Amino acid sequence: MPAFSTYAAGTAVSKESDRLFAQPLAQVPDFAFNEDVVRVFPDMIKRSVPGYPTIVENLGVLAAQFAQPNSVLYDLGSSLGAVTQALRRHVRTDGCRVIAVDNSAAMVERCREYLNGQDSMFQELLPVEVIEGDILALEFQPASVVALNFTLQFIAPDQRTALLSRIRQSLLPGGALILSEKLRFNDPEEHALLTDLHVAFKRANGYSELEIAQKRSAIENVMKPDSLEEHRERLLAAGFSKVVPWFQCLNFASLIALP
Repeated sequence: MPAFSTYAAGTAVSKESDRLFAQPLAQVPDFAFNEDVVRVFPDMIKRSVPGYPTIVENLGVLAAQFAQPNSVLYDLGSSLGAVTQALRRHVRTDGCRVIAVDNSAAMVERCREYLNGQDSMFQELLPVEVIEGDILALEFQPASVVALNFTLQFIAPDQRTALLSRIRQSLLPGGALILSEKLRFNDPEEHALLTDLHVAFKRANGYSELEIAQKRSAIENVMKPDSLEEHRERLLAAGFSKVVPWFQCLNFASLIALP
């Protein structure tokens, strides 16, 4: 029987500890958002991503400033729906609805369960649709807010500009893209320092050296982070007019891109 805790303002989610890389593996497989990861994901992301709860909750606050009446709010790469829940809690603009998209069947199934739980605890929330699908193939509807929360880094680098261009074309005047990503740094000393501090963060959250090393091996071929400068240049090339960093904690950051 899984243990549960409150997450995202009251919705019960599994609090099973992340022990996926605690034992030595003869060969470390590439990281995938499968059922094993889904089961421990809330614990994994809390212990691995500095500032994650702050980003998620304030993403809802930011979205409320940009939401336009009768428009869609997208949560692309929605995983368990933490951002979707924040959007539904904070946005009160008339006629808005949320579309959450993820390509992991296991994530989508659990996300729907958590959103049903949120519905039972709160009244007058935005309607939401959860879609299992590839965001690269998504036909965007007119949107006022698009959230890409630690998602673009898992898209092939040569496909990122095209996706951002399509998002830009779908955005209504006054809307915004909110993009959160792990960063790499062009200055070798800066990159080394912040990488070491991130390892210290994970170590302080109870991960062993073996877990840290094996997780790094699992994810290095799957997740390809960019520098802040690369993000800014790509967003401007995709048609956005302004890029404003609003949060950074160690080597994780979140940006607002305006149409």
